[in-house]
Amino acid sequence: MNIDVKIDEVGAENCFISEITVAELLYGVECSDNNDAKNRKVVIDFIKEMQIIPLSTALYVYAEEKAKLRKSGTLIDDLDIFIGATAISNDLILVTDNEKHLQRISKIKIENWIER
Repeated sequence: MNIDVKIDEVGAENCFISEITVAELLYGVECSDNNDAKNRKVVIDFIKEMQIIPLSTALYVYAEEKAKLRKSGTLIDDLDIFIGATAISNDLILVTDNEKHLQRISKIKIENWIER
């Protein structure tokens, strides 16, 4: 499924993005080999469509989930935990292609809009 089609289907007003995800998208632009300006515009246009959720909404859930993951020996990257915690703390479905790691977070609701 094309991501743009899915966003149109659910409505851009129903799509949110975490500050961490914005940072990761911008990092990807900075790491790209060519067309930095074009890639930056694509990212900026994409995030303009959505409400950006501040990191502060996820601090308690992040701490709780990271502790659980550490105790179970299934720790994942801190940024992934923050992204998942943001979805949980705001009662949102996380749309990701990284189901393998993010499904380790308890109480998370995940959808994958990428068809491979």
